[in-house]
Amino acid sequence: MKKHRYIPMTEQDQSDMLATIGAESVKDLFSDIPESIQYKGTLPMSEALSEAELLKHMSELAERNANFEQYPSFLGAGIYDHHIPVVINHMISRSEFYTAYTPYQPEISQGELQAIFEFQSYICELTDMKVANASMYDGATALAEAAALASGATRRKRIVVSKTVHPEAREILHTTAHGLNLEVVEVGISNGVTNLDELQTAINDETAAVLIQSPNFFGCIEDVRSIEPLVHEKKALLTLSVNPLSLGLLESPGKLGADIVVGDAQPLGIPAALGGPTCGFFAVTEKLMRRIPGRIVGQTTDTDGKRGFVLTLQAREQHIRREKATSNICSNQALLALCASIYMSTMGKSGIQEVAQLNLNKSHYAAQQFSKDSKLAFDAPFFNEFVVKLPEGSNVEEVNSKLIEKGYIGGFNLGKSYPELEGHMLLAVTERRTKDEIDGFIRELEDCI
Repeated sequence: MKKHRYIPMTEQDQSDMLATIGAESVKDLFSDIPESIQYKGTLPMSEALSEAELLKHMSELAERNANFEQYPSFLGAGIYDHHIPVVINHMISRSEFYTAYTPYQPEISQGELQAIFEFQSYICELTDMKVANASMYDGATALAEAAALASGATRRKRIVVSKTVHPEAREILHTTAHGLNLEVVEVGISNGVTNLDELQTAINDETAAVLIQSPNFFGCIEDVRSIEPLVHEKKALLTLSVNPLSLGLLESPGKLGADIVVGDAQPLGIPAALGGPTCGFFAVTEKLMRRIPGRIVGQTTDTDGKRGFVLTLQAREQHIRREKATSNICSNQALLALCASIYMSTMGKSGIQEVAQLNLNKSHYAAQQFSKDSKLAFDAPFFNEFVVKLPEGSNVEEVNSKLIEKGYIGGFNLGKSYPELEGHMLLAVTERRTKDEIDGFIRELEDCI
């Protein structure tokens, strides 16, 4: 068997370990397993590769992927191709951040704690909410945690969610709700946004929360100003799931009357990375602060009066309260939250507004280029995603396969999640797309259909 320098065990190491435990060979370690059920052959797998061979093999496999650098991407649906400032990878690669674990010992974790504190501060400023936590696993699990928080705060069991919320987030919501004995009621769609008549009917005196995504899964902007009074009239909590980048242009959730704001920080300097990992954020009003899941870092002073940071409000957490904890989340996405913090710090307010404006302008330019054969499915306002209805009989999967051959990553097939939208494609246009790429993509798309 070939040896690899990254496997820290020599034959002598193995012999020494066997001698210490009184075994003559590795086979002796399995002597209590009957011979009749031991596998005697060779497993059907390739032989071991040297480090150089392995690197070459993995590079060849990687080259088969349609990556964003070679293929302009018009695929969104929750994971987007945004510009990532080079300073982000430089900073997060520092070993102090890259290998950091949960900062339970504040006296040796001040840098990590400060980074998390700044993330919380940025999220509060972006959403106009009073308190944010240290981060969640992703936007979808943050939404499910919001439902759990609302149920606990209101002592009600009914959760109303719009079908315009990301379908995967709704699946996670249903899974979480099952364990907590929550009733989940889904509200229908009208012209790409939540059907307000259905919503008003669905909200009753047993409703704990109403969950709305804006911009929603179709990219459309919900009429939150009309939704808010319907929710609060029944003393339920309004939860908004938002694209953080859109807040560079749109009114903040706090000013729209949201009680809980969640979302995914992936648009803020986090790579797509084949779908994850990402970083969720979670912000609430001051009234709900003690119920917020996960960690909160607070600022304080030490005995010498110097500024310092600590984990605060830990009495809510599972490692102290066990089954009485407000949530069973046991970690946070500190490294990815750091990506988002560096992004927001680097871009600044005007930079985020500029990027948001570019997303808006480029997506609307793209939408205006479609011919009468392929038209927009909805006329509701949108941010950087929109839905195109392909000609009758078009197969979105086949169209996307042809687009890949032409050098483009096509949109999301909405028929997968919404059978009534068979033949519809969800397209995302971010600040990275050039006019030539947009024009070329639409030209090839219309050729493919």
